[in-house]
Amino acid sequence: MAVVVAVGGGLTSCADDGAESTSAARGGSSAQQTGSMSSKSTDESPSKSSKSSKSGASAGRVTIGASGDLLTHVAVRRSAEAYAGSAGHYDFRPMFAKVAPLIAKSDISICHMETPLTSTNTNLSQPGVLVFNTPHELADAVKDAGYDGCDFASNHTWDRGLAGLQDTIKVFDTAGVKLAAPGGSATTPRLVTAYDVNGVKVAHLAYTYTIYNDWGPNTKVPPEAPWLGESLWPAVNSEGIIRDAKQAKADGADFVVVSMHWGQEYVDDPTEDQTRVATALLQSPDVDLILGTHVHRVQPCSVINGKYVFYGLGNFLSNQSPSVDASLIPQTQEGVHVTVTLERDASGKVISSATYQPTKVNLAGHVITPATASSNPTTFDRVTKTLQMLGNCPLDGKVATSHPSSLE
Repeated sequence: MAVVVAVGGGLTSCADDGAESTSAARGGSSAQQTGSMSSKSTDESPSKSSKSSKSGASAGRVTIGASGDLLTHVAVRRSAEAYAGSAGHYDFRPMFAKVAPLIAKSDISICHMETPLTSTNTNLSQPGVLVFNTPHELADAVKDAGYDGCDFASNHTWDRGLAGLQDTIKVFDTAGVKLAAPGGSATTPRLVTAYDVNGVKVAHLAYTYTIYNDWGPNTKVPPEAPWLGESLWPAVNSEGIIRDAKQAKADGADFVVVSMHWGQEYVDDPTEDQTRVATALLQSPDVDLILGTHVHRVQPCSVINGKYVFYGLGNFLSNQSPSVDASLIPQTQEGVHVTVTLERDASGKVISSATYQPTKVNLAGHVITPATASSNPTTFDRVTKTLQMLGNCPLDGKVATSHPSSLE
């Protein structure tokens, strides 16, 4: 199956840490065990990254890896402090050790950063408070694990105000990790990332349902940063996203990946907004993949016009679990890493294929662990069934748009 789109959604309860907040808590490299999927279909001027293919891909073909929320609850930070071995120092790298080979094997690997990052490690997240700030060492761990870039279009984008957004951008730049996100100034209202792999150019765009951590899609923007409305999908609507994608292709992108922060937390069914926007975007020849985030559980995938949307990639790293807060569901401890291959056939249609690897966070040290059919059949089966629950996301074979030229 293949789908490329990132999406996310509304206030909420990214809370986690049991004693830290109960009501707020709602708020694999084992290749032989992965599932496979595939699809076929037909960039803004981004910060550019040129590299050789990690997958041995030929010219005109690129693999894109993507995973869900990196949500650094206080308990996760405390595990990083324990790994570092001294107070006030943090090492998140051991948390990614078991999935790093999976992350690193794609030509382009993308994460979703849920929270702001701080270059000074001050004003860090506090227990029970849904205003986050994460040590900058997480960006180093992301880089070390094999990610090339992330998106930071989230309901926590404004947790630390404009200064926090600007500092997050600085942290990613210092770490050498690309970032698709709301911009830090009126002169750079949005950050659109561009990648170049063996001459194949991919643009990555990102949008969120809210800037303030409000419940539900809205169009509110901070008066001191009105340009952030350009990253709000309820404000720009599908027409604005398509316009941005069209500009990215005019700027030279061969493929456009869209990350969407959207959906209703803890619910596997996509909302009417999610399906409406996904349909509009994938009916356009300018969007090739949608990656969704926000709801803290895996949601299904779908093939629309021969292209994939993953409505929700779940939690890749967090402290959410029913063992922490009884009001949470087991799925909050699970996520999925998808690897999508995009290429064009002789007629110019885009062919997409993908594999998926379910994951589960081991709360003892917050280690992200591949869940295979043999090592963790409960998570593996649950994630697989959820991905296929809409009935139109083939897990093998290829699909294609019928008449991509008619959409030009």
